[in-house]
Amino acid sequence: MVISKDMLMGDILDTEYAETIANILMAEGMHCVGCPSSLMESLEDACMVHGIDVEPLLTKINAAIA
Repeated sequence: MVISKDMLMGDILDTEYAETIANILMAEGMHCVGCPSSLMESLEDACMVHGIDVEPLLTKINAAIA
């Protein structure tokens, strides 16, 4: 599985890698992981809200679940 920036947070956190991905997001300052409204945002939108560059985060996530 490969995570993309246009995937919804809810879909990303509903994978077999949810715990790993949630830990990475939390470490990056994205504490919105449990927020119901964030689950309908894309990863790119969530990163924009938190001022995080999505590309390095995607690289980190995809390396962790490879």
